[in-house]
Amino acid sequence: MDYISALVPPAVMATFFTILIVTIVKSQGGPNKTKEDAFVDAALARAEAVGRAPAGGTASAAKDD
Repeated sequence: MDYISALVPPAVMATFFTILIVTIVKSQGGPNKTKEDAFVDAALARAEAVGRAPAGGTASAAKDD
């Protein structure tokens, strides 16, 4: 009977993981897809703009120490 108690937790986790993946796949797309895509594109553009911004005087002063 020890083998049953050893196999139940992984089986339960696998079942819930499968349900989670199915839920994620089903929720993709739909009427809000373009709004979500636009939001992500805007966030990526902001992140790239911050990464390309020139360094200020405090950053160059910190390197000299």
